[in-house]
Amino acid sequence: MDQLKLAARNGRDKTIIQVKHVRVGEGFVVIAGPCSVESEEQILATALKVKEAGADMLRGGAFKPRTSPYAFQGLGLQGLKLLEKAGRITGLPVVTEVVDPRDVSWVCEFADVLQIGTRNMQNFALLKEVGKTDKPVLLKRGMYSSLREWLYSIEYILNAGNPNVILCERGIRTFETYTRNTLDISAVPAMKELTHLPIIIDPSHATGRASMVGSMSLAAVSAGADGLLVEVHYRPPQALSDKDQQLDPQQFSRMMHKLRRLVHFHQQFSEEKQSQGET
Repeated sequence: MDQLKLAARNGRDKTIIQVKHVRVGEGFVVIAGPCSVESEEQILATALKVKEAGADMLRGGAFKPRTSPYAFQGLGLQGLKLLEKAGRITGLPVVTEVVDPRDVSWVCEFADVLQIGTRNMQNFALLKEVGKTDKPVLLKRGMYSSLREWLYSIEYILNAGNPNVILCERGIRTFETYTRNTLDISAVPAMKELTHLPIIIDPSHATGRASMVGSMSLAAVSAGADGLLVEVHYRPPQALSDKDQQLDPQQFSRMMHKLRRLVHFHQQFSEEKQSQGET
């Protein structure tokens, strides 16, 4: 990986990315919200619940690339406006996916972070376009991609002029069929060795099962991840997309309670090691 000029660690200090009042890469950041924005009632109710439970940022899809052309594709501009409204009411910065280079400039008007999904990790035209913006970019790992390929996709964004890239491990395709994907938890320490950029985990897409999201979220903390991207819906059985992997507000609140306790434990443990001169 000799051609990595900007993404490689190479002795650089860890990059901290400022998103309004949130600092990604410092502490543990939780980004939560529904898979897709479906209605004003749905996004506002869910946003208020995740804020109440302690989420740091709000996620929601206005554009949804789906396997079937007949599946719900999102509300587009209307969804962006509703998401921006929910973010304004709750005070949470907004993360949303952009799927087309032609949409980047006006999606920037509503979003605080531009998400690049797994199917677009190597959409180089899109990577270059978000690289021209001043918005932080959340880049998901491709479902079939190696860490090397992921790093070079990051390089495209950095090389275009945008230094603010948040990495997201969301599971890769293996022979296993019980889970939607296989969470590569080893990608967290590996990428921390290879790059200076913060890395978070998406346990929702990694497992496809709401019952497993909590366990994988706790594993992400212990692996050293900088945060989570987790799907929460105020009424998961009624969700128009990915209903099986979305937590309801009560499940999310219980998970956050456990999560913050584990984060606090690791912080204390790290401080004790530092005080004893350990690495």
